Amino acid sequence: MEQTTLVQHLQHQQKFLGATGEFTSLMNEILVAAKIISLEVNKAGIGGHILGVTGNINVHGEEVQKLDEFANSTFVNIIGKSGTVCAITSEEMENPYIIPEKNAGKYIFMMDPLDGSSNIDVNVSIGTIFSIYRKKSSGSSVSKDDLLQKGANQVAGGYIVYGSSTMFIYSSGSGVHGFTLDPSIGEFFLSHPDIKIPAQGNTYSVNEGNQINWDSKQIKLINYFKEFEAVTKRPYKARYIGSMVSDFHRTLLKGGIFMYPKDSKNPKGKLRFAFEASPLAFIVENAGGLASTGSERILDIVPSDIHECVPLYIGSREDVKTAETFLKD
Repeated sequence: MEQTTLVQHLQHQQKFLGATGEFTSLMNEILVAAKIISLEVNKAGIGGHILGVTGNINVHGEEVQKLDEFANSTFVNIIGKSGTVCAITSEEMENPYIIPEKNAGKYIFMMDPLDGSSNIDVNVSIGTIFSIYRKKSSGSSVSKDDLLQKGANQVAGGYIVYGSSTMFIYSSGSGVHGFTLDPSIGEFFLSHPDIKIPAQGNTYSVNEGNQINWDSKQIKLINYFKEFEAVTKRPYKARYIGSMVSDFHRTLLKGGIFMYPKDSKNPKGKLRFAFEASPLAFIVENAGGLASTGSERILDIVPSDIHECVPLYIGSREDVKTAETFLKD
């Protein structure tokens, strides 16, 4: 049986509005970077390969892992020279990287280069999250409005899981498709066509170690998921890995809800809108699910800063609606 590669899928996808060779070229460059990072992740810790921390602290006050730095540099070097983007923003960079005009394209690339990288020492799956926007402004310079667009303006969003296998999941607005890397030939093959998240799941995913910092509404929501009621498939099962890409990937395929609520330590939430919440919200909505702050649709938010943080409730439609019911003022 003939298998479809990701490159073939991109070439034949006719439903993508305004599809151009430039978009396909950008996606191909993302694939190249993903393969390089996948190889490095699989060798981490062997024979002196990069592992541990750099000693630096990023803009969010977090220790920078050596693999974070490697992944960020890999994407910037490859995509920055592709001629397809005019700017790159990253969770690991305080300021955007603006491409010189002579090499600039029409897209803006945003990324969390290696989500969950602190788990690499214990062999937990980690991943890359990315988002693609079109430059809105006329002229050659990149404006603030170009970099601070609402999530609904995304041209594409996706993530790559580096785990027992390497998977590439993306949406360009016409469904969600998953591809698995065959390392023997270096090709991503279509393994999960037209992913649809179940309307309701039976799992919740949240770091309950933070409960001491939660408000009463969040505590009542978690208690609701734990209570027995056969009609609503309760109690739900608790599933939390601590690597957001992995937790979201399971939720997307199996259903349920992933939560990272605001709390007394992080009253505005902790997840980065541009690099985590928005691209995953784009994916889940294209798969039939929902993503919310608890009171507002994620994709309706227009950020005021590229490193803005938000609370996140994401997953099956009915489960996110339940969360919003408990969290409303």
